[in-house]
Amino acid sequence: MTIQQLIKLKESEDKIEFKEAKTQYNYNNGRKSVLGYVCALANEGGGILAFGIKETKPYTLVNSQAYTGRIGQLEQNIYRDKGIRVKVSELFDEDNNRVVIIEIPSRPIGKMLYYEDVALMRVGDRLERMNEEMYASIVMEKEPDFSAKICPELTLGDIDERAVAILKEKYAIKQKNPEFRELPTDQALKDLGLMTNEGFTYAALILLGIEEALAVYLPNAQINIEYRKTPEQTHFDKRYMYLKPLFLEIDDIWSQLNARNLDHKINEGPYKFDIPYFNEEVIREAALNAIAHRDYTINSEIVIKQSPDKITITNAGGFPKGVNLENLLTINSTPRSRLLTEILERTGLVERSGQGVDKIFRITLSEGKPRPDYSKSDLFQVELTLNAAMQDKAFAMFMRDVQTKRGEDNPIGTFKTIALHNIKEGKSEGINNEILEELEKEELIKRSGGSTSEKYVLSDAYFDIKNTPSDIGGFRPIDLTRVLEVIKTNATPKMSDFVEAFKEDLSRDQVRYLIDKLVDVVLDKKGSGKGTYYQLKGGVIDLNNITDILKGG
Repeated sequence: MTIQQLIKLKESEDKIEFKEAKTQYNYNNGRKSVLGYVCALANEGGGILAFGIKETKPYTLVNSQAYTGRIGQLEQNIYRDKGIRVKVSELFDEDNNRVVIIEIPSRPIGKMLYYEDVALMRVGDRLERMNEEMYASIVMEKEPDFSAKICPELTLGDIDERAVAILKEKYAIKQKNPEFRELPTDQALKDLGLMTNEGFTYAALILLGIEEALAVYLPNAQINIEYRKTPEQTHFDKRYMYLKPLFLEIDDIWSQLNARNLDHKINEGPYKFDIPYFNEEVIREAALNAIAHRDYTINSEIVIKQSPDKITITNAGGFPKGVNLENLLTINSTPRSRLLTEILERTGLVERSGQGVDKIFRITLSEGKPRPDYSKSDLFQVELTLNAAMQDKAFAMFMRDVQTKRGEDNPIGTFKTIALHNIKEGKSEGINNEILEELEKEELIKRSGGSTSEKYVLSDAYFDIKNTPSDIGGFRPIDLTRVLEVIKTNATPKMSDFVEAFKEDLSRDQVRYLIDKLVDVVLDKKGSGKGTYYQLKGGVIDLNNITDILKGG
């Protein structure tokens, strides 16, 4: 677009906003800021924010200096703060007048962007709270089921009979319907909704289509596996590309990833077992989730990046409608490809809709590994990173004991597993009281520091495995360690420093209570009023010293 084309656009009809911005334009100070306009224009379906053009007719140039030398940084900041990828560029006329344009894409279907917790829209030259009519129209949008659409050119000759045989077998077993194995292919596909009077659906193509048909009708269904010696590498060392019917390629994908899989060897006392770096159930569930929930209207392939101790799976399209990082484990979402997901469920390839992520978290944490990481997901892609590092062998052994005692028919649930993991990490606040009560009744956790304490630790069974005490003189070891860490980084910490260090776990009053109990035992309190600070008592150097003192050694 040239500058002359730009100034002929109309602000309302062409969704463009002109700003003089001779020297600068504020980024995030009030609604009429870069971020405010990004949200409002994205909510309108996308548009352009232009700097260097007078805001009233005739639209003339004023040679803006806004964000000179910081165009790339501006793009990065907008992505960081709003999760939306804009394109920022500079235009110059024959007199070297500079115009900066920010091209803003549309919001995703059914979602809106917020600025300071307000969904914005443009009203004249103002940015106002979105009215009820516009809000309702966005909320009521229904993302079409791409997988249920007819692929017009697809024929029975494009269907892989090997994949059909697997489909029939898995469906017969899952649904306890052995007669299904004997159905003719066209009848089986009709029964499952993969074939209608109008033709074959895209779900049929994804699940059963031969490679040649996929390459012609849906080439972005390809899955790329890239191997790197370290996750930080930009280039890949090996690359494998898969474009096969899903019922065939899911085994190939696992086999390829498993070829470089290693084991954590557990060999301590009575505990002798292996934990793979990458759990097969977790990897299959994660890969199938990416395939089922990706947006097939976006011309982008699924990429699986593997290094010795990490796997990252990225798929196009953000989370399904209504899902975000905060409610990922609690909301029952509507799958983007509903027909495809339904077939995967009915054949037993994936958990019941909405439960796949639960399984990923439950297995990963129970194996003593870090939490599955979805933090780099945004409105346009979902990115899951699985870390193979064995964070806590004792916890893995503890969880194995817990599950063995419960039996195969009574698995410990995802939220109890997460609660046990968080308590182990010293983060017992915020856990549902009902879950805490059940875990305490099952003697998997106990209160620390007395029966009235709100703090919990795992049961002694965990600490027996770990060969450390569950408490030291009534204090949690994790609390004492954190106190030491604060003092190591600040020789004269104040109460506010301790409060900050414990902010994810303890309230301000709980921290004050903890520190006051440690004063005159392992801490000295110095100064007064706002000048009060704390130091370790003489002879206290590390956790061993604290242990001896608190135990009267």
